Amino acid sequence: MLPTAADVNAAAHRLHGVVERTPLLHSPGLSASADVEVFLKCENLQRTGSFKLRGAYNALATLPANSRAAGIVASSAGNHGLGVAMSARLLGVRARIFMPANAPAVKRDGIIALGAEVDQSQPHYDAAHDAAVAYADAHGMTFVNPCAGEPLLAGQGTVAAEVLAELPAVRTVIVPVGGGGLVGGMGAYLRAVAPGVRIVGAQSEHTNAMARSLAAGRRVEIGYEPTLADGLAGQIDEEGLAIGRFAIDEMCVVTEAQVADAVAWLSQAHALRVEGSGAVGVAALRARGGGAWLGPIAVVVSGGNIDDARWTSIIEQTVVG
Repeated sequence: MLPTAADVNAAAHRLHGVVERTPLLHSPGLSASADVEVFLKCENLQRTGSFKLRGAYNALATLPANSRAAGIVASSAGNHGLGVAMSARLLGVRARIFMPANAPAVKRDGIIALGAEVDQSQPHYDAAHDAAVAYADAHGMTFVNPCAGEPLLAGQGTVAAEVLAELPAVRTVIVPVGGGGLVGGMGAYLRAVAPGVRIVGAQSEHTNAMARSLAAGRRVEIGYEPTLADGLAGQIDEEGLAIGRFAIDEMCVVTEAQVADAVAWLSQAHALRVEGSGAVGVAALRARGGGAWLGPIAVVVSGGNIDDARWTSIIEQTVVG
């Protein structure tokens, strides 16, 4: 279920020349407020606008030739779909992406521009996931899970490998958490190579399936409420819960207003365009304040795909605290 450090290193080799080695930016503002040195791992500057390309490409590149020839299917709130679409284009694979009807247009349009087929007939992410699995089964295609599978997690784990290479003294890593793919890949690598690093998961109050499930000791379903962190929305499954138990030391849940504040703050302080899902880690750090975690701290800014109108509205209407 989880990759080894060797799997992550092999994925890094496979991804060379495909993904960007994104910058690890020092944040003077966050460092001052947290009383420790804070760095931002800017996956919003990755090709396709998020870390998802890492896992998607590694998953497709390691498929047997006959599976690639038959085509692949994925479910996605948007960023995994972009990663799969880009990977499929690079590898010459047919891809069909099932997305919820309310997925951001910037993500849907990007997937279509990359040549993948898009199905938006389902009302929310979990329904899109079920439809994708059924379609793959019916058509003899491979379903590429956005949050599970050793090759996918190994690709996501390369984020941790890059952080450690540039900041070997890191003591705390804050990671946005949806279904567990990113934190699972990073956690597998960190537990093996740097077991003293504390892993903090961040979610919004409307995407907190992992936080509620870990607190209850069992899988807890959440409602489908509007959220700025659309990339983290939906339920987790038993495998996701197992990943969370292994990889996450602590969860931090922030309000939707705190997510908006973090999006606006990142624009103001660092001139970064970040989607809500990508900003939850910064929101968590700003909410907790100084002394919450040992430093140096690395915060994963996981994505930057946000519709123009939504981003402009946040920037214009949010008074940064």
